[in-house]
Amino acid sequence: MEIIRIPRIALDTCRKHLLKGRSIGFVPTMGALHEGHLSLIRRSRSENDITAGSIFVNPMQFGPSEDFDKYPRDIENDIRKMRDEEVDILFMPDRSVIYPERFSTYINIGELSGKLCGRFRPGHFTGVATIVSKLFNIINPTRAYFGQKDFQQTVTIKKMVKDLNFNIDVVVCPTVREPDGLAMSSRNTYLNEEQRKAASVIFKCLTKASDMIKSGIINPEQAKELMLKAISEEALITDTDYASVYDPETLDEITEMSGDVLLAVAVQVGTTRLIDNVLINM
Repeated sequence: MEIIRIPRIALDTCRKHLLKGRSIGFVPTMGALHEGHLSLIRRSRSENDITAGSIFVNPMQFGPSEDFDKYPRDIENDIRKMRDEEVDILFMPDRSVIYPERFSTYINIGELSGKLCGRFRPGHFTGVATIVSKLFNIINPTRAYFGQKDFQQTVTIKKMVKDLNFNIDVVVCPTVREPDGLAMSSRNTYLNEEQRKAASVIFKCLTKASDMIKSGIINPEQAKELMLKAISEEALITDTDYASVYDPETLDEITEMSGDVLLAVAVQVGTTRLIDNVLINM
C-alpha cells in the first residue's frame, strides 16, 4: 500500500493508473475504521482495478460545539486495517494542505443541506461537499463508495456530482450493523454499556415501522407516532432531533405514501448523537 500525504503526488499517482486504463474505486473516511468502512473497501476492490482510501478528519463539517477535538483517531490501526484489506493507495493529508492559509472556496448544495441533520448542524453539509469535491479532484475516481447510514450525505454528494458534472459513479452500500441492529459508527465508541443497550431501540423502531408500512397497516403519520413513542420510552435517549418518514430524493417529510420512502431517525444518547435510516422500496 502506498501512503501519500501530498495532494499533487496523489493526483499524479492516480492519473498514471487512469492513463493505463485502470479503474479507481475510492473510499473516503475520517478514520476510526470499523466493519462498515471495510465493507466499502471490499466492494471497491471487487469492482475496480485500483482501490484508494483516504483518512482525514474534516474540521469544516464540525460545528463549534461538536466533537472535532475528541473525534476517535487511531491512525496506526487504521493503516493496518487498510493494508489487511489490500488497499492500493492511502491518501492521508495534513489539514494545512487541504485548507491552506486564506482558503475561501466552498460548495453549497442548497436546500438539501438544510433538511434533516442540516437543520441541527448548520454548515455541516457545506463542509462535507467541500472536502468530498476536493478529494474527488485529487483522486479522480471511477467510482466512490459511501454507506447508506449517512443517507443525507449520499443524497447531497449525488446532487453535487450531477450539478458539477463529475464523471464519477457514486455507489451507496448497505448499512453494516451490530448483532442487535445498531448501525456501525465511529461514534459508538463514545457510548457506555447502558447507553449502548439503549441505542438498540433506534433500529428496533425503524424495523417495526418499516414492516407495518410495507404491510399496509399504518401510514406515514402513524409510523412517525410509533417511532417517537418507542424512542420516548427509552430513558437514556436525552433528545430527538427527528424521527419520521421522508421522500428519499427531496428529503421532505411526507404524509402520504407515493413510491419509495425513507424512515430516518436522529437522537441523542447521553452526549452522543446517533443517526440511522431504513429505505423502503414500494
